[in-house]
Amino acid sequence: MYYTKNTMKNKLFRGFGILLILCLIGIAGGSFYMLSYSLTPDKGQNDEDRSYQKMVADYPFLEKWVDSLRRISALRDTFIVNREGIRLHAYYIAAGAPASRTAVVVHGYTDNAVRMFMIGYMYERELGYNVLLPDLQYHGRSEGKAIQMGWKDRLDVMEWINVADQIFGGHTHMVVHGISMGAATTMMLSGEVLPACVKCFVEDCGYTSVWEQFSKELKEQFGLPAFPLLYTASWFCDWKYGWNFQEASAIRQVEKCQLPMLFIHGDQDAYVLTEMVYDLYKAKPEPKQLWIVPGAAHAVSYKENPKAYTEKVRAFLERYNSVS
Repeated sequence: MYYTKNTMKNKLFRGFGILLILCLIGIAGGSFYMLSYSLTPDKGQNDEDRSYQKMVADYPFLEKWVDSLRRISALRDTFIVNREGIRLHAYYIAAGAPASRTAVVVHGYTDNAVRMFMIGYMYERELGYNVLLPDLQYHGRSEGKAIQMGWKDRLDVMEWINVADQIFGGHTHMVVHGISMGAATTMMLSGEVLPACVKCFVEDCGYTSVWEQFSKELKEQFGLPAFPLLYTASWFCDWKYGWNFQEASAIRQVEKCQLPMLFIHGDQDAYVLTEMVYDLYKAKPEPKQLWIVPGAAHAVSYKENPKAYTEKVRAFLERYNSVS
């Protein structure tokens, strides 16, 4: 059969066109999978009952503490509806003795408020603080279509700050303390215009930005570079949820923060790399403090060093959240 040059060109163009379409379909499919994998995982793995059982296994002292709170109805629920109409849940605990100092304690990725009870214990029992522990969107008993990786959560925590101030008397001196994604949320919040009751922050092993953290995970888990999937997934996230991976930056937010911040990070953290905390600490204006925890992997600095952790936080708060 005889083919002209034009016929051959047309066949080549059609072939390239089909290949391009297939590539675009593959990229779109991969991007949607990445978005679903990252932001809408199965919630059932960390329901409250399983979370509480794990917490008591890891921190046996919590069972007696929680039982004592329940006996006197000191562990209470509260709900709000945020600016987007999403119903959010939090626990709150009044200090054993009347106190004007309050801690808002923010959990990590796929965790919930119950998974932060050990930090709640530290603040209420060891430091004499009131405590509020929110469930972030798509976690615990809060609603929401997807995990927000701290970015939209920072605005929800802002609302919880106002709620906590009202619950605990309207004249509180407040610290916001987060771990992992909760630490990123805390840092993202720190760059906003804040209520006067907020005095300082504690961030424990938070990431520099969603973009950098997802880039790392994409390479480690799937052996893929950021381009093109991360770019298209970020675009789809903006289209579907109203934010993108590049704007969700803790490091740009801490650059604007003028309040004191304590940075905590394990020197063996392979999940949120230890090197990230040095970039964050460098970006943050004074006042600031840094504690690199020897031998600690991701999000276990308190578990493995409860006394040292408590004393580091205590000393920081006595300096920056004291009540005259």
